[in-house]
Amino acid sequence: MSGHRIDLDRQVQASVEVVWEVLTDVRHADRTLSGVQRVEVLTDGPYRVGTQWRETRRMFGKEATEQMEVTAVEAPSRTVVEADSSGVHYVTEFTLTPVSAEMTRLAMGFSAEQGRASLVHKVLWALFGRMGARATAKVMAQDLQDVAARAEELSRPS
Repeated sequence: MSGHRIDLDRQVQASVEVVWEVLTDVRHADRTLSGVQRVEVLTDGPYRVGTQWRETRRMFGKEATEQMEVTAVEAPSRTVVEADSSGVHYVTEFTLTPVSAEMTRLAMGFSAEQGRASLVHKVLWALFGRMGARATAKVMAQDLQDVAARAEELSRPS
């Protein structure tokens, strides 16, 4: 197995509860996250283990749609979302830690693990994996920025 792991975090000037609300609002992810073009929720009910959706992003100049599933929820401090695509297993973990009543540390960990792969796929992963990891880190940083902006907007007094 070969793969990559990326960890990023940022401070958000909003309570953990507000950040959690934005982060888990899958139905409106295309309004919150600038990189998401469309969201199709596949399950009914609130955000919970088993919630599934299809998320379409523009990556490397073309549209890519992935089916995501929530595999862990510890509201309002941690959630894990997983996806499988083209022989790669993706895991994204979000952790929210209160810094103060109105400040949250939002951490995002992302891993991509290639399952059984041919020698050709392993070589391609080795050659292009770093480039993909850099592009993924940029997308992650933008997602964190977008979540922070929306949470901070909701936290401003009217």
